[in-house]
Amino acid sequence: MEGLEDDVRRTLFNEDHEAFRETVRAFVERTIVPNHERFMEQRSIDREVWLEAGELGLLGLEIPEEYGGSGAHDFRFNVVVNEEFSKVALAFASCMSIHADICAPYLMKLTTEEQKKRWLPKFCTGEMWTAIAMTEPGGGSDLGALKTTAVRDGDTWVINGSKTFITNGYSADFVIVAARTDPAKGSKGISLFAVESGTPGFERGRKLDKMGQHESDTAELFFSDVRVPADNMIGEEGTGFINMMKLLPQERLATAVTNLTHATQIFTETLQYVKDRKAFGQPIGSFQHNAFQLADLSTRLDVTQAYVDKCIEFHVAGDMTTIDASKAKLWSSDIQNEVIDTCVQLHGGYGYMHEYRAARAWADARVTKIWAGSNEIMKLIISRDLGL
Repeated sequence: MEGLEDDVRRTLFNEDHEAFRETVRAFVERTIVPNHERFMEQRSIDREVWLEAGELGLLGLEIPEEYGGSGAHDFRFNVVVNEEFSKVALAFASCMSIHADICAPYLMKLTTEEQKKRWLPKFCTGEMWTAIAMTEPGGGSDLGALKTTAVRDGDTWVINGSKTFITNGYSADFVIVAARTDPAKGSKGISLFAVESGTPGFERGRKLDKMGQHESDTAELFFSDVRVPADNMIGEEGTGFINMMKLLPQERLATAVTNLTHATQIFTETLQYVKDRKAFGQPIGSFQHNAFQLADLSTRLDVTQAYVDKCIEFHVAGDMTTIDASKAKLWSSDIQNEVIDTCVQLHGGYGYMHEYRAARAWADARVTKIWAGSNEIMKLIISRDLGL
């Protein structure tokens, strides 16, 4: 799907990125667009989509070639994938990003050489689809208060507890689970474990009935005396919380990318709608109130794009801070929801009809002010940096 990228004078990408974009766009048009309605109905995306994505090298952009990855080591390629998926629907980018942007750094930066050889090749091909299980039913954004436990028993760890709102949770073959290994140490007593599909005691609840993003599977996960080998621990014991904090900025930056692209795409489609739709003998976009609203939103989108692109540049250079990512996530989700809500209004009654993309996009977007750390948490992080 075409967007507004040609109208905004972006300097982020080079010829290699744009050539890659054509590959990703062709993949999306071939595998996702024709099956979009079916994926919504079944509340999941066919595994064949991810296997083909693996064949094209879309899943292992941060993974070296020796482990089966593309070895791009340039987050701008990840951005291209996220943008092209988001143009179709936010859920597709969400599922892809959980695997390729969020789980990938855990498996690349925190694992041993043996673990890399064991897990990364199938991660890159799509044979091993991944999820990360942080959030718990009573915890929300308070990751330091998680109650899932892992107790050492010889050369195994025994995990008990539950997680909720886990994207890819229903279909994942491999879940990174945050569990408390030392209750006396607070956030310093949290560790990360790999739990693989089929492990006794590991069960999945139903696919959750969300307001939007029906294309993705989101599930509750349950762990009842789940035994995993000691060498399934990811990172050092007790470092789970600090490692999650270190790796969350990339998740928030990826979220900002998908938020903004999603909003820009719906704005583009709405702009065409208000040019075609007539009332009182003229296009509804020509009424001054509507025209001024669209002018304002176009400006907000462009300004947001400039900031997000600068954050991406910082990240590629290794200079992006937690504050940069928090601001990008906070602002982009607010702008996304403002833009799409206005687009619904401009569609009139049709904007409330599920068959119109503006209506679906409105339902899809609302969660972005909640996940990846709620916007209230983002404001807390930013305010603390201000010394408040």
